[in-house]
Amino acid sequence: MALRVVSPGEKPPAPLKPKSIVQAAEEGSRLELLRALRLRLARAVQDPECPPRDLAALTRRLDDVAKQVEGLELAAQQEDRERVDVDDEDWSAEAL
Repeated sequence: MALRVVSPGEKPPAPLKPKSIVQAAEEGSRLELLRALRLRLARAVQDPECPPRDLAALTRRLDDVAKQVEGLELAAQQEDRERVDVDDEDWSAEAL
């Protein structure tokens, strides 16, 4: 992600609407698919009509998916930190 100076009066872009699970599966990355699944699971867990017999399994699965999302996001952040554009210096055989 490239950083830049913000113009006076510039507003942040509107947040993107999350993809549905089907959209993420068809055209998204694994991270987008997991985010869509996490959202779907969270909605199911929060639903007061969720059967109590399903709640424990849904909660465990939500926790598992959340950990996978976190792991992929941390890996992407680490890659971004390691990706540095460095100008090559002139090579000199005399330096050896």
